[in-house]
Amino acid sequence: MPVTAETISLGLPVAIDRIDRELKKLWSEGEGAMTRASLMNLAVYSEEPDSLNRNTQLLARITENHACRAIVIGANPQAKNDRMEAWISAHCHISRAGTKRVCSEQISFLLEGATVKFLPSIVFSQLDSDLPLYLWWQSEFAEPMDAQLWSWIDRLIYDSQSWHDFNAQMRLVETAQREAKQRIVLCDLNWTRLVRFRLAFAQFFDHPGSHHHFREIKHGSIIFGNGFRSTAILFVGWLGAQLGWEIRGEKNSEKIELENSDGKTVRIQLQEKGDAPIASFSAQSGEIEFQVILASGGDLLEVCRGKLGETPARQVLPSAENDPVKLMSEELMRGGPHHVYLRAVEKVRALL
Repeated sequence: MPVTAETISLGLPVAIDRIDRELKKLWSEGEGAMTRASLMNLAVYSEEPDSLNRNTQLLARITENHACRAIVIGANPQAKNDRMEAWISAHCHISRAGTKRVCSEQISFLLEGATVKFLPSIVFSQLDSDLPLYLWWQSEFAEPMDAQLWSWIDRLIYDSQSWHDFNAQMRLVETAQREAKQRIVLCDLNWTRLVRFRLAFAQFFDHPGSHHHFREIKHGSIIFGNGFRSTAILFVGWLGAQLGWEIRGEKNSEKIELENSDGKTVRIQLQEKGDAPIASFSAQSGEIEFQVILASGGDLLEVCRGKLGETPARQVLPSAENDPVKLMSEELMRGGPHHVYLRAVEKVRALL
């Protein structure tokens, strides 16, 4: 029987050449009590120990709102012995009508040693019809980039926050995009972390009467969490891309110096503190200060604008959470080619 969210495991061990047959058998046994659903192929690749179990837990939550065929790969290219194993299971959730279980099937693979080179064949052979393929790559990229693999991918999901060398990794990602003839949409979960903060700051300027402040911002400050420096720099890249700012000065751990469209200097102070990816951002335009602050509970943003030295009225907006399932759900709900992300990266690439 399919594995439910309450009894999560890798499921039934199967021979590689019997996966389709065993999946059909699994669904025939549950006919009438459940419905198979799939809107996409979601492949997840990781080289971390015990990633198969961890990612199975994540997918049990992701499939509550995003039905898919999940292909989960745990790989160890450095293993001395070659090994390949497979399992099948299903994540089932009660439908909103409450009458039937809606299930997403999962095929899991353990690849060790030389069997890792079969990754493209494994992924392609298990795709669900002509549904789009999203690949969530949880490891660092390595050369050579396999052109066969990238040519099938619609959206490549990764998290640049964990990269040790941003520029080297980004070059490999861009290589994959070129190999796919620009077909791949690049989706960085480090960028997704910023969605709510970007929306919160942008809403200050919804009215055209506020647009003059863009040219008058001279100072700003960002407080970001330990290990999330790249997240803060991407936020500055977004500001630069949207407002026409250019980086000036050399790489500095405490500040970023930019030049606005009028040739005036804008300085953004950087402070690493706490655990939240972004704890606060403030910007000063003349005597007016704009603030976006993560509330103490962590699930709301406090936003306000007012004259320096005065106590402004605050409003609250939703905050993003640094949870892989919620980040993935946010990304899976968003479409488009992410052009703004690419422009933001180009603005601050030398600082990452």
